[in-house]
Amino acid sequence: MKLNLLSCDAQRPDKRAIAQCITEISNVGNSLAHELTDILLEGDAVDIEVEDKNSGSALRALRKLSVDYEIIE
Repeated sequence: MKLNLLSCDAQRPDKRAIAQCITEISNVGNSLAHELTDILLEGDAVDIEVEDKNSGSALRALRKLSVDYEIIE
């Protein structure tokens, strides 16, 4: 499943937690996850791919971190 991470509405976004979440739900390395988190928090959308077996927990984790997303596929 592909997700488009749109923005983070948290008043104080936890960059480390968001990067760790991206690392866990998709097949990207830690440094790329931190780079994607920086892009997301600057206001640009980020596309990631999530394995279908992790999709439910991935969506819950993103909502918990106040990350807005849309499902592409």
